Amino acid sequence: MDVAAKSESKDNLPLLLTQSADPLKRTGISNGRLSGLLVNISLYGFAIAFVITTAISLRTIQNSFCYHNKGPEAACESVDAYYMLLFGAIQIVLSQIPNFHNIKWLSVVAAIMSFTYSFIGMGLSIAQIIEKGHAEGSIGGISTSSGAEKLWLVSQALGDISFSYPFSTILMEIQDTLKSPPPENQTMKKASGIAVTVTTFVYLSCGGAGYAAFGDNTPGNLLTGFGSSKFYWLVNFANACLVVHLVGSYQVYSQPLFATVENWFRFRFPDSEFVNHTYMLKLPLLPTFELNFLSLSFRTAYVASTTVIAMIFPYFNQILGVLGSIIFWPLTIYFPVEIYLTQSSTVSWTTKWVLLRTFSIFGFLFGLFTLIGCIKGIVTEKIS
Repeated sequence: MDVAAKSESKDNLPLLLTQSADPLKRTGISNGRLSGLLVNISLYGFAIAFVITTAISLRTIQNSFCYHNKGPEAACESVDAYYMLLFGAIQIVLSQIPNFHNIKWLSVVAAIMSFTYSFIGMGLSIAQIIEKGHAEGSIGGISTSSGAEKLWLVSQALGDISFSYPFSTILMEIQDTLKSPPPENQTMKKASGIAVTVTTFVYLSCGGAGYAAFGDNTPGNLLTGFGSSKFYWLVNFANACLVVHLVGSYQVYSQPLFATVENWFRFRFPDSEFVNHTYMLKLPLLPTFELNFLSLSFRTAYVASTTVIAMIFPYFNQILGVLGSIIFWPLTIYFPVEIYLTQSSTVSWTTKWVLLRTFSIFGFLFGLFTLIGCIKGIVTEKIS
């Protein structure tokens, strides 16, 4: 192709993208936009889930101290909304961190806290089983009054499991922060393998030990079940670790969305001082920091909206299940399968093509099943 032809192709790029006879190009653009939309929706949903979970842990700590100071019959119930507002206020401050590269220390702290409270929950469950002398529960799971009720509970449980592996939504963002050599994709592949293995081990251990300790009364948040334990101080410490973890996780999952929205505004309004100008602010006893009115207003509104929605729908397991159901098929199965088929130039109707398509269809039906069950759970909780 000569220089003139190249120039003509470049000038007509928008027309080619919208009217190209190649369906793969049109599908790629559509899939890219849909993928981005789903990623941002899921990031927003995770923020809501973090608000709910933090409030539950803070309430558990409060009730634990109350029961042990005033006795088990004391009226110690507290309102989750107060803790949600406190968490929201903290996140408004932390959200002013400029970008993803500035919160490495927060991610490290969050990871340490995650291991700490997970192993404490696992250890307390095993100790309770030993103290009772037997394991609660049965191979059939939680007892129900009908087969239909069991089916809905299974769908909600599968939705929770889908939520347990949400890193696909920020995998590219994390990979973008890695240094090379070695190549970022190789580092990320190795890190993902280790992360999935360790995560699966911890989840299975905590879930199995928790069910054996509580049986049908197993709480959605395992640590809330040990409020009356003689090791209440350890339970409170574990819940505090969970709160610290979620403070960091909120930022890890929100910063990519912040960057996406703010970069879009800067692209659309390059001459706006409100959008683009950064002020250097120096407060007594604090280091100088950057202040941008777009970031300040948008991030504050974002945190406020996640807090309000969490206050309206404070249903831990059901919310997690809905989020897991929404993102599982498109982000974990459909888009990776489509990318692989395209890059590998897999011929249609070959054995590999049929198996991958069947896998994708099964994943879609699985996600739809869990989504319906979790939405039903939310409606049931709201009505009751």
